[in-house]
Amino acid sequence: MILIRYLYIGVDDTDSPDGMCTTYLASQIINEFRDNGIELVDYPRLIRLNPFARHKTRGNGGVALKILNDSKADMAKRIVLEKVEKLSMFDCDNTNPGVIFYDGEITSEMEDYAFRAIYEFITIEEAEEFGRSAGCEIHKFKKGRGIIGSIAAISLPLSDYTYELLAYRSSDNYGTKRQIDYDSVYEMDRETFPDTFENIDYSENYIAIEPKTPCPVLYGIRSDTVEALKKAKDIVKVGEPIVDWCIFKTNQHTDMHIQEVPNIASMKQFGCYCVEGEVKNKPTVIDGGHMFFYIMDDSGEIECGAYEPTKNFRKIVSHLRPGDKIRVYGGIGEQNTFNVEKFQVIHLNDVEYRNPVCECGKRMTSAGKNKGFKCKKCGKKLESSKKVPIKIQRFLKNAQFYETPVSARRHLSKPLCRMNL
Repeated sequence: MILIRYLYIGVDDTDSPDGMCTTYLASQIINEFRDNGIELVDYPRLIRLNPFARHKTRGNGGVALKILNDSKADMAKRIVLEKVEKLSMFDCDNTNPGVIFYDGEITSEMEDYAFRAIYEFITIEEAEEFGRSAGCEIHKFKKGRGIIGSIAAISLPLSDYTYELLAYRSSDNYGTKRQIDYDSVYEMDRETFPDTFENIDYSENYIAIEPKTPCPVLYGIRSDTVEALKKAKDIVKVGEPIVDWCIFKTNQHTDMHIQEVPNIASMKQFGCYCVEGEVKNKPTVIDGGHMFFYIMDDSGEIECGAYEPTKNFRKIVSHLRPGDKIRVYGGIGEQNTFNVEKFQVIHLNDVEYRNPVCECGKRMTSAGKNKGFKCKKCGKKLESSKKVPIKIQRFLKNAQFYETPVSARRHLSKPLCRMNL
C-alpha cells in the first residue's frame, strides 16, 4: 500500500486597506505552480476567522493550498515565499505576513486550534508555540501575525462550505471605478439564485459582488456549487480586462462563527453566539441611526444593537416589543453590545394592557396612584386600577427569521436562503 503524503500551505496577512488581497497572491502562486507542473489537491481554501479580532486583516481570512509532498515540494515552498516577499503590502504597519508549511496528517489538536481562531483571540506567540509543537515549518515576515490564520486555514474541517469565484483586474486599473455591467449582474442573479447568493441587495440597489476597496478583485460571486459559479461568470459582463480568476472553497456563509450557549451570562466579549432571551424594552434609536434594545433571561441581560449600516433591518427590529421571546445570532463587540446579524421569533407577546374604555366609549385615564380610573367625558369612575388585556396585531410572525441586508452582512453569517427553512 502506497502512503500518499501531502504538503499543506497556509498564507495570511499580506494585504492592507490600501490594496492587495491574499486570494490574489494565492492565485499567482497557483499559476506558477501550474507552470512548473505542480497541481493542487482540491480547491484552494479561503477561511474566515473571528470577525471581532483586534488586529484582523480586512476580511480576516487566510488562504490554504494542498499539494502532493513529492520531489517538487521544495520548489513549491520557494515559489510561495518569493510571491509573499514580492506582493505583500509591507509598507503598511498592520501588514505582517505569515506562511506555514505542514506535511503531516491534520490532527484533532490542529482542528481545535482552528475553531479557537474563529471563536477567540490567539496571540502570535501562542500560534508560533502551537505550530512548532505540531510540526509546522513557520515563516514570519515582520511581526508574522499571519501565522495565526495560516495554521487555522490548513487545519479547519469543513462540514459545511461554500465556493467563491474571484475575478481579478489589471494592476493598471487598481484604485479606479470597476467597469461592471450592472444589468448583467441582475440577469446573473435571476438566472442563478439561489445557487448563487449575496449578489445584490435589492432594498438598497447595491451590487454586492463589487468590492469597494482598491484591491485586485474585480468581482466576487458566492455559491453552493462550482457549476453555478461558472455559469454566473459567463453571464456577468465587464468593460475591463480580467487578468485571472480563481475559485475558492470557503467557510463563508456557514455560521461557523456562531456558538450555541445555554444563557446570556455564558457569552464573552468578542465571541459570536446564538442565544434566546426575552425582549425587555421597546427598541430605541440614538443619534447616528443606531437602534438598541435589551434581551434578558434568568442569568442576566445584554444590550443588542442593529446599527445604521443595516438600514431597513432596523425597521424590522423596531417592531419588537417587551415580552417577545427571540433567538438572536451575532457577536459581542468593543462596547459589550450584541451585534445582531439575524433573529428568529420564538413567541410574540400579542397582548397589551391598556386603560379600560368607559361606557360612553371614551378611553379612561388614571385617577391617581391606586385610585382607579376616571372618564374625562362623562365623569364616571372605576375603583379598580387594573388595566385591560387587549389582543393586538403584530407585524412580526412567530417562528420567522429576520436577517440583515446583503450590504451589511458578515462574511461568515449564513443567509436565510442557505438555511433550508
